[in-house]
Amino acid sequence: MRTTITAALSAAVLLGRCRDGLSFAPPRPSAGVRTRGPANGVVSLDAEKAREGTVMVTRSDGEHELAYRIVRPMNLSSAQAAPIVALHGGPSVPSDYLYPLGDVVPYRSIVFYDQLGCGKSDKPDDASLYSTAHSVDDLRVLLRKIGVRRFHLYGQSYGGILGYEYLKRLSEEEEEDEPKDEPKCLSLILSSAPTSVSEVEENYTRLLGELKSSNPDATEEQLGDLFRVTHQCRLPVMPEPLVRAYEKAGTVWRGTGAISGYEAAPPKEGARRMPSALTMRGEHDFISEWSLGRWGDVLNTPFVRRRTMEGCGHHPLLEDGATYGEIIESYVSEYD
Repeated sequence: MRTTITAALSAAVLLGRCRDGLSFAPPRPSAGVRTRGPANGVVSLDAEKAREGTVMVTRSDGEHELAYRIVRPMNLSSAQAAPIVALHGGPSVPSDYLYPLGDVVPYRSIVFYDQLGCGKSDKPDDASLYSTAHSVDDLRVLLRKIGVRRFHLYGQSYGGILGYEYLKRLSEEEEEDEPKDEPKCLSLILSSAPTSVSEVEENYTRLLGELKSSNPDATEEQLGDLFRVTHQCRLPVMPEPLVRAYEKAGTVWRGTGAISGYEAAPPKEGARRMPSALTMRGEHDFISEWSLGRWGDVLNTPFVRRRTMEGCGHHPLLEDGATYGEIIESYVSEYD
């Protein structure tokens, strides 16, 4: 598999190849791609309704800041509607493109944060400071520091991998070893989250090949734009949240090269049961039905649902926000 591609295609395709492989990162639109403001009519979050801050996380070189944003912070401890903790993808693409979740899922607190290396969080240059295991540590620190006691966990794309690995670690820990202030996860939502990085790369190659066959005279830039509107975000113009997220994306730990060879594996024998899960993808998503279906074999729970969003690609939140929000709210309300 090639590890480089021309700048035009890498700029236009969601899975644009970077020096370390494919990237789950939202693409910078090519010259021919228009951008627009609020995605699918969704209004951007009002700063007055959110609380922002930072928490410190530790690495071998010292402490680093993670930036977070809590929408409707007054409802963070609600007994009727537990907050949603949202994990962005990439790796290293910040939460901006997930902010519309706060508009389509009303009333609940939603916690967003930028993982180390992107957005408003610190961006150390040392690649050894990054890993999914480190990010699991960071998530645990964040939840305790901001005072979350019970919550629903939502992960989009790579964020779903992170969410699963967080719950897997908890399920494998001895109950007596778990910190007394460990928050309780009530349910899990995996949105366009792959179980196999190699399968994503293979599927990308196949889908791009199909576009080339159907459009033999297309330039690489045109193929990139076709991939975007076919499999990534099926809107005629690039939603502003995606553009904004890409502009703030990290560069040190990013793309499938950062998580090369990842294959979701079940917890060890004897692990505690995980919470119930909802798995989702768009009908035209480059995350395949096979990859999504494997979560049913990996998750340590018999209660795994699957939902496909008709007419959508990798970003149903931005493509059909109203329906997406209804699905999310309906699901999490069952487990409050």
